[in-house]
Amino acid sequence: MEIALYFHLLAATAWIGGSVFLFALGIFLRDKVAQKNVYLHIGPLYGYFESVWLIVLIGTGLHMFFGHGLDQVLKVALDSSLGQVILIKILLVTAITIFTVVHMYIAFKTHGKERTKIELLISRASSMMIFVLNLVILWYAAELRTML
Repeated sequence: MEIALYFHLLAATAWIGGSVFLFALGIFLRDKVAQKNVYLHIGPLYGYFESVWLIVLIGTGLHMFFGHGLDQVLKVALDSSLGQVILIKILLVTAITIFTVVHMYIAFKTHGKERTKIELLISRASSMMIFVLNLVILWYAAELRTML
């Protein structure tokens, strides 16, 4: 179980760190041409990199979920504090996965092309949601680890 936790934390570091870095680029890199060039060059690489880490996060998370018997908590004690934290974390991870799939679909579909206004809006909104949900999930992960 310790090796699963190690890889889970490694994956979380890569996933959240990359998200924070790209979010910061979007805010602090004011030159729009430079920003577009950076995203054009690192976007696909980042997409594959982050996909691998998201799969590792979900895989190790499921391994620890069942390994610690947390599935049983949801069956018999859903209304407990632990059950609520587990359920919320599962819902948040599901949401961030959906936002990631949507974001990556648009990113790969429009790579090197001009995005329509709706594609731009959905891409930016999903990116913002991924960023915010990362921080919220991290909070619930710490809460869950404290409870265990």
